[in-house]
Amino acid sequence: MPNLVSVAYKQTGKSKKTNNLGMREMQERAFNARSAQYLLIKAPPASGKSRALMFIALDKLNNQGIKKAIVAVPEKSIGASFSSTKLSEKGFFADWEVNPRYNLCTAGADNSKIKTFLEFLESTEQILICTHATLRFAFDGLDEKKLNNTLIAIDEFHHVSADGDNRLGEVMKNIMANSNAHVVAMTGSYFRGDNIPVLLPEDEAKFTKVTYNYYEQLNGYDFLKSLGIGYHFYTGRYFKKQPDKQMSALEEILDENKKTIIHIPSVNSAESSREKHEEVGHIIDALGDLEYQDEKTGVLYVKSKRSNKILKIADLVNDNQKERDKISAYLRDSNSPDSIDIIIALGMAKEGFDWPYCEHALTIGYRGSLTEIIQIIGRATRDSNNKTHAQFTNLIAQPEAETDEVKLSVNNMLKAITASLLMEQVLAPNFKFKLKDNDDEEDQKNDDENTIRIRGFKLPTSQRAKDIIESDLNDLKARILQNEQMLKAMPGNVEPEVINTILIPKIIREVYPYLSDDDVESVRQHVVVDSVIKNSVIEEQGGKKFVRMASSFVNINDIHIDLIDQINPFQKAFEILSKSVTTKVLKLIDEHIQSIKIEITEDEAIMLWPKIKEWISKTGEAPNRQSHDPKEKRMAEAVLFLRELKRQRALNEQQ
Repeated sequence: MPNLVSVAYKQTGKSKKTNNLGMREMQERAFNARSAQYLLIKAPPASGKSRALMFIALDKLNNQGIKKAIVAVPEKSIGASFSSTKLSEKGFFADWEVNPRYNLCTAGADNSKIKTFLEFLESTEQILICTHATLRFAFDGLDEKKLNNTLIAIDEFHHVSADGDNRLGEVMKNIMANSNAHVVAMTGSYFRGDNIPVLLPEDEAKFTKVTYNYYEQLNGYDFLKSLGIGYHFYTGRYFKKQPDKQMSALEEILDENKKTIIHIPSVNSAESSREKHEEVGHIIDALGDLEYQDEKTGVLYVKSKRSNKILKIADLVNDNQKERDKISAYLRDSNSPDSIDIIIALGMAKEGFDWPYCEHALTIGYRGSLTEIIQIIGRATRDSNNKTHAQFTNLIAQPEAETDEVKLSVNNMLKAITASLLMEQVLAPNFKFKLKDNDDEEDQKNDDENTIRIRGFKLPTSQRAKDIIESDLNDLKARILQNEQMLKAMPGNVEPEVINTILIPKIIREVYPYLSDDDVESVRQHVVVDSVIKNSVIEEQGGKKFVRMASSFVNINDIHIDLIDQINPFQKAFEILSKSVTTKVLKLIDEHIQSIKIEITEDEAIMLWPKIKEWISKTGEAPNRQSHDPKEKRMAEAVLFLRELKRQRALNEQQ
C-alpha cells in the first residue's frame, strides 16, 4: 500500500548548525526564553531538547538565583541524555556537570533513591537526575517550600495529566501553587491519547511556550531528505500467513536491508497474542534461523532465510533485567550502522531512545496517542549519513466480520488514518493567515511566501488566543480529529458547514472554556483554514498562486472564509480510507458508522433547513431516514428533530 504521507525536505543543514555558544537553532530559540518561570518547550525528537535544558538550567543556576536543578525523565535509559557535557568547548560559559551520586537513573532500589533525593535537597550539590517515579515518590510528605529557588525540569511532559488520579500532574500542580520553583517542561507533542488535558487551562496559561516544529527540524538536516508514513492492514495474526498469500503480513512489509525498530503490540491490545516472548520468537522465525546469542553483548545472530546473511538483532522485550541492561549498554555504545540490524521492542525504544541509524519504524497494532506515534516516528528521523529516507509503517488488524470488536476496530482504523493526516500537517511548513483588506496593500508587500490573506478572516483579540494559534494549533487539531463526534461525522455524513461552524467550535470551547466567543471563532477559523490549505494543491501560473478547493482552482487573493467553510477540512481521511481497504471492510465501516445516531443540535438542524427545502423542491419528497445517502439521512433526522421541537414549543405555549 502506498504511503498516506510522503514529504520531501531541502537538506539546508540549518537545524544542525550551531551559534557561537554551541546552540542549535531550536536550543537558541529556547534559550531566548530562559527568564520565564514556567517554560514549555515543544520540539520533535532529535531536536536537542536535553541540551537546551542544560543551557537554560545553567543560566538559572548562575544568573537567576536558582540554587538547584532537578531533571525528571520517564525511564532510566533516558537519563543518559542528561549526563555530564562539556558545553564550554563550543563557547558556552559553563559545563553541565552531574555528580554520579545524584544521577538516580541507575540500577538500585527505589527506597535508596528517594533517600538520596531528599539528601540532595539539603546538600550543596546543584544538579540531580531522576525518573518521574522517583520524583513522585519523593514528593510524598514533602513540604513544597523545600523546592523554593529550585528548577524542576520534566522531560516528556505529556506524561503529566490534569486528571486527579495522575500523581505526576498533582505533584506539578502543588509545586506551582505552593513554591516559587521554576519549571521547564519538554515534549515532542502536548497531546495525550486519553484526551485528558495535560494541565488545567489556568495552569497552562502560566507557561511561556517555545515551539519548534517537525518541518523546521527535518528541513534543516544534512542527510535525510524524505519521510514516508504508511498503513498496512492485515487479517488474522500479523506473524501468520495471510489468506491466499505465501507469507505473513510482517514478512510482506519488513525489509531486512533497512535498519528497523519493530514495536510489537501492547499485551492488552486486540492485536496481541498475549504472549510477548513468543511474538519475539515468531518475528525471529519470520526472519530466519537463530544461530547464537553473544553472551557479552546479548546480540542475537540470525541467519536470514531470504539472503543467508547474518542479521544482528536486539531483543528489548526480554524481562530479564540483567540481559536487557546488557543489550541496552551495547546499543548505547554502538557507533556504526553495522552494530545492529533490527531492534524488537515493546514499551522501550520510543521516548528518548537514540539509534540514529534507524531507517524504518515498524509498529504493529493501533496506537491511540498521537504523541506515541510522533515519538515512534522520531526513532527513524534522526539525521545520519547512512540514510536519505525514513519510513514509519503501522500494521493494523482490520475487522473480518460483524463481531463485538468491529466498533473498536473501525474506530481504531479511523483514528490511525486521522493521526497520519495530522502528521502530514505537522510535517508541512507553517502558514501565516492574515485578514485581506484592500486598504492595507502597502502592508501586504512585506508578506513572505507562507503568508496567505483571507477576506472576512477573524483575527484573535486576546494574547491567549494568539498563543493557541501560534503554538497549540496542531495539538488542538489532534483533539478535534480524535473526538468521538468528529470521527462519526468525518466520513461525509455531516455537512461541512456543520463540522466547521458547530462541531469544531464546540470542541474548542471544551478545550479552552475561558475563551470569549470572538476568540473561539478566531481559533476555529485558523484551525479550518490551516487544515484546508495544507490539504490543498497550490499552483503558480503567470505569477499568481491558485489553491485547488473542492473541484476548482481559486486565486489565492480571492479566498474568503465563507468559501473555506463549505469544505470538510478532514474529508481526505475518508478518501484515503476508501482506497486503503477492501470493499468488504469498507462496507463494514460504512454500515457501522451509519448505524450510529449522532445527537443533533438545534443549530445544526436550523442550518440544514435551507438544504432540506432545496431537496424537497428538487425531488418532490421529504428526505428519507432509511436512505443509503448519509446526507439525505441526516436531513431526515433534522426534519424529525425540528418537528419535535415545534411540537414541544406549541405545548409550552398552551401551558
